[in-house]
Amino acid sequence: MVGTNVKAETMSLMQKRTAMEVKMNAIIERLCQPGGPGLSGNLVDSEGFPRSDVDVPVVRAERHRLTVLRNDHKEITEKINANIQVLHSARLAPRSSSTIDSGDDEMSINQSSSIDTVVAPSSSNNVVPRDSPTAMDLDAIASILFAVVDEIVDASPTAADGLQLGDQILKFGNVDYQRGENLLQRLASEAQANQGQAIPVVAMRQGALINLTVTPRSWQGRGLLGCNFRIL
Repeated sequence: MVGTNVKAETMSLMQKRTAMEVKMNAIIERLCQPGGPGLSGNLVDSEGFPRSDVDVPVVRAERHRLTVLRNDHKEITEKINANIQVLHSARLAPRSSSTIDSGDDEMSINQSSSIDTVVAPSSSNNVVPRDSPTAMDLDAIASILFAVVDEIVDASPTAADGLQLGDQILKFGNVDYQRGENLLQRLASEAQANQGQAIPVVAMRQGALINLTVTPRSWQGRGLLGCNFRIL
């Protein structure tokens, strides 16, 4: 019952967020049309008088409304993300976490709460937001999140390629959630097997799905990635 209620609430929040995005885009389009004041353009002329080419009160009202919508959008996104975590936790059996340190020459597995997979910087910093989850794929998303990025080294390959702290991984190359699999080992092996090649990654970031690529490669730090993955 709890899972059903959380899912229903999440779908309702997604619909509200989509409506907010439509409103925000409309405001942005109006403010940024040719000759418009933009999102932060000056509303007074060089002599300090209100600009005569724009309706200053309307522009101020539009900007204020956009700020309110953005704040509401952030709050809803955080709630969606929290709900997805609840659904995810309810679907996965307890699994132990280990740390994989994928160094330059060898790999060691230690008892720890995170996995340190260091992969090289990649040249393709291509992060493409996807549509928000729908009713049809919400359950699937909640059930296949298997790792979270809990540390990223500055100037590392993953940092350069667009992976961010807190990103939750659904797919890393050929690695996705498989019950009973040593996912830490598979992540390290996938990075090592694809050194110098872009690996497609699907992740959840603040309640939204994103696609990006990470290229394992040698850099000034240890290993090939320069980030920590913690298995969920």
